[in-house]
Amino acid sequence: MVKLNVNPTRMELATLKARLSTATRGHKLLKDKQDELMRQFILLVRKNNDLRTEVEAKLTKAMQSFVMAKALLNEKFIEELIVIPPRSVSLDLYEKNIMSVKVPVMNFNYADDEESDEIFYGYLNSNSELDTSIEQMSNVMVQLLELSEIEKTCQLMANEIEKTRRRVNALEYMTIPRYEETIYFIQMKLDESERAAITRLMKVKDMG
Repeated sequence: MVKLNVNPTRMELATLKARLSTATRGHKLLKDKQDELMRQFILLVRKNNDLRTEVEAKLTKAMQSFVMAKALLNEKFIEELIVIPPRSVSLDLYEKNIMSVKVPVMNFNYADDEESDEIFYGYLNSNSELDTSIEQMSNVMVQLLELSEIEKTCQLMANEIEKTRRRVNALEYMTIPRYEETIYFIQMKLDESERAAITRLMKVKDMG
């Protein structure tokens, strides 16, 4: 490790010791942050995997029902039934802070201010398979949104973990060792100067 290019003075020694103390505290705080980020990240990944499995199973069931409905109904009837949305839905998006990471929070906002399982179309040209498919799709939408939120959060936290890891490593393997080596070098130089000064004083005393 290459030491810093500084003058070996007591003032410089005091400055470097203060910087080393700050760097050591900073390293501990960043390491604690990294550990907590990793803990929360692992929990989120597990939750993401469980939710993804559940959502995929529900979507598969919904698509199976839709394929069955499509086989039994005229395709034009299906298009007429679902071409126009029965109600408007908007997305509320805001941020929350997790360990200095701004992550998204998303919620559906229905125009009628309530989430309803009611099917908003006539039953004349429909069948039970189509009704089941649409109901299953509607029910899984909230979980799909939650899955998107979790996956984006995992991505942002993974980026923050990597940045924090680089900062921790830079302090641990570069900054702190460099300060320590430079402090050791200055201390050695000051000790040498002190011994030389004492030797000179003794020689002067002997000469007197």
